[in-house]
Amino acid sequence: MEFKDSIVVVTGGTRGIGRAVSLAFAREGATVFAAYLSNDGAARTVTEEAEGLPGSITPLKTDVSTSEGATRLINAAAAASGHIDVLVNNAGIIRDCYLAMMSEDDWDAVIRSNINPLFHCCKWGLRKMMGRRSGSIVNISSISGVIGTQGQSNYAASKGAAISFTKSLAREAGPMGIRVNAVVAGIIATEMTASLKQDVVEQIVRKSSLGRIGTPEEVAAAVLFLASERASYITGQSIIVDGGTV
Repeated sequence: MEFKDSIVVVTGGTRGIGRAVSLAFAREGATVFAAYLSNDGAARTVTEEAEGLPGSITPLKTDVSTSEGATRLINAAAAASGHIDVLVNNAGIIRDCYLAMMSEDDWDAVIRSNINPLFHCCKWGLRKMMGRRSGSIVNISSISGVIGTQGQSNYAASKGAAISFTKSLAREAGPMGIRVNAVVAGIIATEMTASLKQDVVEQIVRKSSLGRIGTPEEVAAAVLFLASERASYITGQSIIVDGGTV
C-alpha cells in the first residue's frame, strides 16, 4: 500500500508494459489513470482486472501525442485533488524497416508517437507537481536506444531521445523536488515485441546473460521502485531491465 491515495498517470496504460505498470500501482493502493489510443477491449479488460484491488484503474481514451490529448489526460487525473504524484510515459509504437526502404510516414509516425507524448505529458504533468514541490516521472525507453537494433533506426532514435530527455528534465525539475528517471527495457513479452522478426529476437536473447525474454511485470517492478520513496535520492538515471543484454 505504498501508493495509497496517490494519483498515478500511465500513458499506453492498458496493454503490455503499461498494463503491468497500471496494475502494479493499483495493487499498491494508487488511483491510476491509464491513457490509451484505440483498443477499447484492452481498456475494459484492465479495468476489470483491477476490480478488488486496493487501488483503481480508470481508462481514458486520448491521443497523448497532441497537446490537447495530453492536457485532457492530466486535467482528468488532477480533477479531484488538483495534483499528480506519478507520471509514467509508456506510450509508443514500432514500425520496423531497414532505413534504405523506410517510408517518411513510418519515420514520422514513430517519432511523433514516441517523442511528442514525453513533451506534452511532462509539460502539463509538471505543472500539477510543481505546486507541491514533489512528484516522480518515469519514462519507458528501450535498449534499442542504447545499443541500436537493425531495422529500427526510427524506434532507436526515439528511445535514445527519451534517455537524453530524461537527463535534461531531471536537471530542470530537481530544484522543485521532482525526480525524473527512465527504465530501459530489453526484449519483453508483449504484443509489440511479438511483431518483431524471430531471428532478431533470438539474436538479442543469445546476447543476454539470463538467456530469456523478460516479462512486463519485471519492468513494472523497476518503475514502482523509481517512483517510490525508496528511490528518493535517485534522479536523471536510466535503469536497464534487460536480463544482462547491454
